Amino acid sequence: MGGFFSNLRSGLRKTRDGLVTSLKKVVDRVEGDELRESLEELLLGGDVGIRAANRLIRSVEGKQGDRWELIGAEMIRILEGDGDAVEQRTGTPHVIVLVGTNGSGKTTTAGKLAHRYRAEGKSVLLAAADTYRAAAIEQLQVWSERTGADLVRQDRGGDAASVAYDALNAAIARSKDVLIVDTAGRLQTKSNLMEELGKIRRVLAKHGEEYPHETLLVLDAAVGQNALSQAKLFHQAVHLDGLVLTKLDGTAKGGMVLAVREEVDLPVRYIGVGESADDLMEFSAGDFVKALLG
Repeated sequence: MGGFFSNLRSGLRKTRDGLVTSLKKVVDRVEGDELRESLEELLLGGDVGIRAANRLIRSVEGKQGDRWELIGAEMIRILEGDGDAVEQRTGTPHVIVLVGTNGSGKTTTAGKLAHRYRAEGKSVLLAAADTYRAAAIEQLQVWSERTGADLVRQDRGGDAASVAYDALNAAIARSKDVLIVDTAGRLQTKSNLMEELGKIRRVLAKHGEEYPHETLLVLDAAVGQNALSQAKLFHQAVHLDGLVLTKLDGTAKGGMVLAVREEVDLPVRYIGVGESADDLMEFSAGDFVKALLG
């Protein structure tokens, strides 16, 4: 646990040194009407988003007690969500489809997820359904060899849905525990590419309505508030089950986690805070806020 928390804290250093340091000074020293104005300026500048910012401001306005603790408690409530827990679909193989824009870290996330599951003793099959980029197929091949996961691929330009369908057939035939489908990076405004994602989901569902078990949107934390629009549009185009936030260690915009969680009713499943295979962590609101606020 010590190593896990140390990595998380280290990964959030840029956000802590920027947004959190300034926020602490305001919370400790500013009073009255000036408090709202100062907090709003800092929170919006830190990519926290207007809805989450208002919740955090209301948590301390006119309140008695330790403001820092009040803000931390409200952050945890935002990150845990107000609704019921998402029902996890079960079945073997467990099928995960990763979606997102170019450069968000989908292929690396696929490899790191394979590493996590293999470390748990589970058998994994990777599907290289990003058929637009030869580099993505080659990158997933490397992760396959590194983790001991099987790989299903076609040549560049092949039909992505066909790759996904063949991969699920193979995963079932080989009694694999987990199938991870890497899809092509795309702009959320490109309707034809969004339709391809829908096709992938439909062909997987031919094996049973429980497939895929999870469709996860991979978001680059460095894009800040743009992540919010990506999440909304992807969720409209293909029903999402959760989020993966990558590259939190390389940005001071870690506040975007609060914005996305508050405005898009989807759980954060994993966060990436480094380059190594072990740096993809299951998300815990309490651990995240503790590491962020110090």
